[in-house]
Amino acid sequence: MIMSRIEAPRDEDTAVTGGLVDRLLGGLPAEAVLTDPDVTAAYANDMASFCAAGTPAVVVLPRTVEQVQHVMRVATELRVPVVPQGARTGLSGAANASEGCVVLSLVKMDRILEINPVDRVAVVEPGVINAVLSRAVNEHGLYYPPDPSSWEMCTIGGNIGTASGGLCCVKYGVTAEYVLGLDVVLADGRLMSTGRRTAKGVAGYDLTRLFVGSEGSLGIVVRATLALKPQPPAQLVLAAEFGSARAACDAVCRIMEGGHVPSLLELMDRTTVKAVNDLAHMGLPETTEALLLAAFDTHDPAADLAAVGALCDAAGATQVVPAEDAAESELLLQARRLSLTALEAVKGTTMIDDVCVPRSRLGDMLDGIERVAEKYALTIGVCAHAGDGNTHPTVCFDATDPDESRRARESFDEIMALGLELGGTITGEHGVGVLKKEWLAREIGPVGVEMQRAIKTAFDPLGLLNPGKLF
Repeated sequence: MIMSRIEAPRDEDTAVTGGLVDRLLGGLPAEAVLTDPDVTAAYANDMASFCAAGTPAVVVLPRTVEQVQHVMRVATELRVPVVPQGARTGLSGAANASEGCVVLSLVKMDRILEINPVDRVAVVEPGVINAVLSRAVNEHGLYYPPDPSSWEMCTIGGNIGTASGGLCCVKYGVTAEYVLGLDVVLADGRLMSTGRRTAKGVAGYDLTRLFVGSEGSLGIVVRATLALKPQPPAQLVLAAEFGSARAACDAVCRIMEGGHVPSLLELMDRTTVKAVNDLAHMGLPETTEALLLAAFDTHDPAADLAAVGALCDAAGATQVVPAEDAAESELLLQARRLSLTALEAVKGTTMIDDVCVPRSRLGDMLDGIERVAEKYALTIGVCAHAGDGNTHPTVCFDATDPDESRRARESFDEIMALGLELGGTITGEHGVGVLKKEWLAREIGPVGVEMQRAIKTAFDPLGLLNPGKLF
């Protein structure tokens, strides 16, 4: 589909692109500027379905802050849009190319510049892989908590751009809570620093938080100062089976109401469990309607798991099985991490939602999703960061079937409407991008859209940074 959009260039298009490339090469090495259409086409999309993408004029892979500044100065002078990218593991189309744009891929800026155990900070470039950073700080007895399911592939810059979450959010919070300061190249090429590296600081507006989750629409993050925590003990996991998703959600409410602080609290419905078994033959209990995974990384996790197990029993669990050691715990977590890959294998294509609702409405959300699946005659699996109400309804469909594709899109929209109806938000961690533009306007209202556009104009008056995203 990407290749079908690449047409023979017109003479005027070639002239414009040629001038752009020549200007870029004035401040970049030749190997950092990609123009072969067969190569640049690979940078057109992230991993989202139903999101339009254009054909990049050129892909640039800078290695230094000065090179990023050069790109933005050229783009401003020539009025060429720029689309920042990380590993393109996003699920909202936020990294999709605009027609004739410069794709600014930051994956080559992948250095960990500092790990400071006293200040408990790390300073990194945007192309650092999440898992690489996590392992590096572990060697210093430290811990970087944000852990998206794609942590072996996704970059810190991409995590910052989408304000991503992960399995541990219920205890440790999301990416935004760990970004202390940023170096940002603005649309006109100027370099700005925000935030701090101190434990406290309230000087001026919190521009750091403004950039987190802005999807590359306000500036290009070229360096980040991240907060770290002491490395916790190895966690132990408990698996609880339930005869209904509603009962599993009741257990979640009991656990949180009881004041427990699990390091993760994850839910997989029967469709997801079956998909994981079909893909990886992990022996998960397919007779269950919902599987709840709870973990603790405290100094006495067995006692915490026993208390939570009793609450699961009270909520109607049919079986509660605590892991005996870290290896068994990791096996259960691996099953959860495989959920989205396994659901994709069901039909070949998925639309992955990330509607987040108040924990108290989680049962209503799952019941509603089941009704949507029946209404549209589709397979919709749900895995969820249940401890913070963040659901991932995953619509499985055959992209070669026009009618099934239409039903998939309609069901996706109906699930987002349900989330708002229940007092939730259209996106807990994937971002808005292209996929949810119209839904952002519904959630924040016309005044909210007006103010967000005003902020965008203040930082990017020419509208060159990631145009067509968010609103």
